[in-house]
Amino acid sequence: MTPNDAFISEQPRLREPADYLKRYYGYDRFRPMQEDIVRSVLSGRDTVVLMPTGGGKSVCFQIPALMLPGLTVVVSPLIALMKDQVGALHMNGISAAFYNSTQTSQEQRAIEDDCISGKIKLLYVSPEKLLTDSFFYILKRATVSLFAIDEAHCISSWGHDFRPEYTQLHILKERFPNVPTVALTATADKLTRQDIATRLGMIDPAIFVSSFNRQNLSLQVLPGQNRIQQIIRLLQKKPDTSGIIYCLSRKSTESLAAKLQEKGFNAAFYHAKMDPDDRARTQEAFLRDDVRIMCATIAFGMGIDKSNVRWVIHYNLPKNIESFYQEIGRAGRDGAEAQTVLFYSFADVATYKDMLADNNPANLGLQLAKLERMQQYADAHTCRRQILLSYFSEDLPEPCGNCDVCRDPRVTFDGTILAQKALSAIVRTGERVPMNLLIDILRGSRSQAIIQGGYDQVKTYGAGKDLRFEDWRNYLHQLINIGVIEIAYDQHYALRRGILASQVLYEGRKIELVRPDDAPKPVVEKAKPKTEVNRNELFEELRILRKQLADQQNVPPYVIFTDTTLEDMARQRPTTPDALRNVSGVGERKLQLFGRQFLEVIQNHVRGRVQAGEKPKGSTQLLTLDLFNRGMSLEEIAAERQLTTGSITGHLVQLARAGYDIDLEELLASQVSSVERSEIERAVAVVGLPDGRLKAVHEHLNGRYSYAQLTLVTALLER
Repeated sequence: MTPNDAFISEQPRLREPADYLKRYYGYDRFRPMQEDIVRSVLSGRDTVVLMPTGGGKSVCFQIPALMLPGLTVVVSPLIALMKDQVGALHMNGISAAFYNSTQTSQEQRAIEDDCISGKIKLLYVSPEKLLTDSFFYILKRATVSLFAIDEAHCISSWGHDFRPEYTQLHILKERFPNVPTVALTATADKLTRQDIATRLGMIDPAIFVSSFNRQNLSLQVLPGQNRIQQIIRLLQKKPDTSGIIYCLSRKSTESLAAKLQEKGFNAAFYHAKMDPDDRARTQEAFLRDDVRIMCATIAFGMGIDKSNVRWVIHYNLPKNIESFYQEIGRAGRDGAEAQTVLFYSFADVATYKDMLADNNPANLGLQLAKLERMQQYADAHTCRRQILLSYFSEDLPEPCGNCDVCRDPRVTFDGTILAQKALSAIVRTGERVPMNLLIDILRGSRSQAIIQGGYDQVKTYGAGKDLRFEDWRNYLHQLINIGVIEIAYDQHYALRRGILASQVLYEGRKIELVRPDDAPKPVVEKAKPKTEVNRNELFEELRILRKQLADQQNVPPYVIFTDTTLEDMARQRPTTPDALRNVSGVGERKLQLFGRQFLEVIQNHVRGRVQAGEKPKGSTQLLTLDLFNRGMSLEEIAAERQLTTGSITGHLVQLARAGYDIDLEELLASQVSSVERSEIERAVAVVGLPDGRLKAVHEHLNGRYSYAQLTLVTALLER
């Protein structure tokens, strides 16, 4: 067996989605809901997918693209990132291309020919290019099996990033009525989800709402005073990691980057008014880990596939929860731990309100209401993850334990009766009144709106007159944040029953609330255990190799392997190709391309640990190999290692099977003659090898041969 043979195994026939997942992506199992989505798409049904950033949306259309006979067209608004997305697919051994205005006409014609001939499985295209008559002509000549609409929230005016060109995508259903469409987005509330399906002309779509519970993200809100000093202290704890600092203005991105550079940090800035070439170079430098810290406006980051962002800081309050959740979701896409920090001051709220008032958008009321929900999150005294999840209509029964509030709990009281009073008032007013009017009803106000609406006649009128207006408003915010109450934005911001309302009213669910004057305390990060610190040494060695290979291949480092894959390597310490196949995220193509280099780093690390007196996994075989390569005989190695020659022979056979350059024929010739070999082979033919054990053969030959000799003969017989 040559050294390269171990990296090229006979490939089994691919039948199920899981087979494709293992072959092309190196994962043994799907993440929650992915396989159900894949099967929905494969069945030909229109599908809407709501899955948080880092949840694995791409797999949901890429695997169907591999399994379906024709071309999958992926609509993406992000021309600047198409090249990297396609490059990552190529690295996994998948045929793909992008088609946009950055290419020459000759390049585009070549791609068109490949689409028509069936050479390309996935084609990434912008909505502007897709909607041209010339492109539709190409699609009519090709065999299109699927349309995938990425960043689908852009189609909805209710969404947080509306793009007018997306509204024309309904033409896909008109021109290709029999081709299924899958729409994917990371953030969309109920209203936006409905709008996506309607505007795309979907027919009875399957709607999948994945859990938004990104448990690997820690959540923290800090006061907005002395932000730069606080940021510097945070960054000092995270050397050599990639992160994003989101700022409200272009000027603040530049000034913050300059201040961090003065302190010795590898920082750059990014905003929409930069020269396009400079902006592209800055983004590329960040993707490739040449720049570690990006100070940016929200113009940066949409659709970025960089999986090793270890932290996200918001220098200013975001304008809505959708934007906030999408932006923090750019951290920890690989599933490893990541930190998110939000700096909050009411001045940010005032700035946004002034901006909205000056622009006076058509949906001003909606944007102000969403800004208020963001403010409520920052002001909250209950589990922040519960607040985020309830916004997306998801219930988290227990506090998360991974936010600043959970780590430093506020003092709570039983607020069930308050919640029931508020819900009762909401129900008795037909779920039609906004917050301020509801508070007036509960407090027994005699205002004109109360009298004219007849609200002074409802049973709960005056039921909360013992509380101040401000206290009721605070408690209602808390009830909204935890999912007891919802705001109907499309019905004049009326309050209505939330996902927990029935449990509170009829099933005895208790609600804990926090008194308005209970202030948060600072959070201190936990120290990492010693075992994790030791494992990080190998991780850093692997990370350096990844960067070298990425530069050689002209791709971002995370395209080679993600941080979680490197962490799994550092944890498992595989020393053979077969063992490396068991590492999460190592597919066959990447094993062939990079397996030998990564195994060499791991093997050298393991040898170093053995010499230091440790016994890491896989070290015993490698220590045997090291002595064998020095020219020692089996007997000498056995004596040196205080093992039997049978054990030493077993080590060498295992390594040879795994692809190491060990000549078993030469080794056997030094142990038995050709006559003796023939006798052993005849015994094996007579007795067989029950369960692969040699004892029966050893006894049949009356113990004349050692287990080392039998091991070598049977290993060569297998070959």
